Amino acid sequence: MKPGFATAISLAVALSLAAAGGFAQSAPVANSRVTPSLVQNSADAGLDERLARDWGLRPEEWARYRQLMQGPLGIYSPNLDPLTALGIEARSDEERNRYAELQVQAESRRVGKTLAYQRAYDAAWQRMFPGQQRVNLPGAQAPDSGNKGSGRLAVFVKADCPPCEQRVRQLQAAGTAFDLYMVGSRQDDARIRQWAVQAGIDPARVRGRTITLNHDAGRWLSLGLPGELPAVVREVNGQWQRQ
Repeated sequence: MKPGFATAISLAVALSLAAAGGFAQSAPVANSRVTPSLVQNSADAGLDERLARDWGLRPEEWARYRQLMQGPLGIYSPNLDPLTALGIEARSDEERNRYAELQVQAESRRVGKTLAYQRAYDAAWQRMFPGQQRVNLPGAQAPDSGNKGSGRLAVFVKADCPPCEQRVRQLQAAGTAFDLYMVGSRQDDARIRQWAVQAGIDPARVRGRTITLNHDAGRWLSLGLPGELPAVVREVNGQWQRQ
């Protein structure tokens, strides 16, 4: 074989290999353009699956909850939890009962955790500030402060009163500011805190004073209004009226 011909063959082989190598390297580049979106979709699906599992829901139920919150329900009540939203929009008695039972279980777990932390907080306070009195509950008033209204709703409730808890949940979901008074609290702050936890009152709203927790201290009786608790009232032109 002539040297020039051999050189030409070698050059042709080298160019072919280079072209093949370039093609092999270009393939991953093309795939990398779709990889981020696939990863993002996978991450979103994984998050939805975890959130559904946290609430005891199936993936299709979680998808329906998200769809419901994009409609009128989400506009009227943007802070509804998945179980309440699905329960309100239940398509059968069986569905409604299922979500009610799931919510009771979820509330029980949440209350247990919150009370456990409250006990730890109380113990920490006693260790760090033994004998020192704590700050009174926000919005609390002295028994002789009279019946002058604050200009917003006053909500009177009592223990062992499911309608009271339901009414407070409705007001909170609607974003309403109100002063809550617990009848029969015996001036026991822990009793009010426990009731607030059970009723699902957001601690952040208490800290922000859009909701205040108060001992009734006989105020409800002094108003002389008829009807049972819960009572949602407001002072209008010097007169207290049910709302």
